Amino acid sequence: MQLPYYMWYEATHALLGPARALAGSTKLFYNNPVNPMSHSPFGRSISAACEMFERATRRYGKPEFNFKDMTSGGQTVAIIEEVVWNRPFCNLLHFRKQGVRKAAQQPKVLIVAPMSGHYATLLRGTVEAFLPTHDVYITDWTDARTVPLNQGRFDLDDYIDYVIAMAQLLGPDVHLMAVCQPAVPVIAAIARMEAEDDPSTPYSMTLMGGPIDTRESPTKVNQLAQDRGIEWFKQNCIVKVPLPNPGFMREVYPGFLQLSGFMAMNIDRHIEAHGEMFNHLVHGDGDSADKHIDFYDEYMAVMDLTAEFYLQTVDTVFVRHALPKGEMMHRDKPVDLKAIRRCALMTVEGERDDISGVGQTQAAHTLCVNIPDERRVHWVQPKVGHYGVFNGSRFRNEIAPRIAAFMAASGEQPAKSVKGKASLKVVGA
Repeated sequence: MQLPYYMWYEATHALLGPARALAGSTKLFYNNPVNPMSHSPFGRSISAACEMFERATRRYGKPEFNFKDMTSGGQTVAIIEEVVWNRPFCNLLHFRKQGVRKAAQQPKVLIVAPMSGHYATLLRGTVEAFLPTHDVYITDWTDARTVPLNQGRFDLDDYIDYVIAMAQLLGPDVHLMAVCQPAVPVIAAIARMEAEDDPSTPYSMTLMGGPIDTRESPTKVNQLAQDRGIEWFKQNCIVKVPLPNPGFMREVYPGFLQLSGFMAMNIDRHIEAHGEMFNHLVHGDGDSADKHIDFYDEYMAVMDLTAEFYLQTVDTVFVRHALPKGEMMHRDKPVDLKAIRRCALMTVEGERDDISGVGQTQAAHTLCVNIPDERRVHWVQPKVGHYGVFNGSRFRNEIAPRIAAFMAASGEQPAKSVKGKASLKVVGA
């Protein structure tokens, strides 16, 4: 029997509507410069409290990338965000540089964003780091509650199919970058393409903080899956989408449940951050408050996952460890990582990652035994956690340049490689 989590969530949101409206009007009253109390500590405290209440009870919509322009080759160019491929559960976005012919000559990168509760915009910093020097595409996964039932199912096999279709669309000169969750379906897609001798097999794949083998350095997330088993997740995490959502009656793992789990893992840190935001608002430190707001606008915006995708992923990756055991299947065909020979492999891990422990992503090198040593890279970034693997100053200054160098060095299939090319192997601290 399914628990009515989603109906409670929708009802609570609706019931708090009048209170949010009151908080908003009160904030406007105490923020009005004509009101003398807006300049007093009391007025600023009331305004800050109203903003904190409104933000804590609102539903955060899907964020936008909002890349308007950028500097490339010493000139400022406009960025046009366009959908170049679409399916019911995903749009493939391309950030086209308007009027720049050299963009077609830049390395082509497909960033496969995680389908794990947050939107693709969580990788805004990842995209931004490669946009000036690369031709960037990214998967924009669709919130399952917005997809009507008549559009069919979406599971892990479909995810792999989507990755293969996008790689075939973009051609063999593309470099795939998988951030966190998609590391498994991306390497599985490459394995199937290599097994079929697909001419569209990408030049390289970069796996970042991904759960290739969760038996290595298991984290709290991994241990939960092992301890509970798949039946517990079926009974406690899966609900039907209520009205008035377009995906009415679709079984999903709701984003708000996943968000609550993530926040519970570091609740002290989140409480402290919101306390600091309140103080910044009271003391008029707008810049510091804006940084907090920008982060949580992104972090609190969540999407639902289809039940079949979520459960198949938990069972395959975290419970049975099917990929590292050589037991993973894709549509009744084996996912054999030994089939990967042409596609270069880079793995990136964070020294302090508490989601995908150190060694879980590196395990891909042990499993892909037929990739030549000169087409492999492993990097462990010191002093970063999971988020720092794909965002932040250390990513921009230390990780992204290494990925760019790896892609540049692996921009050919082995049969066409240049003699004397330097080894790609790098090992971090």
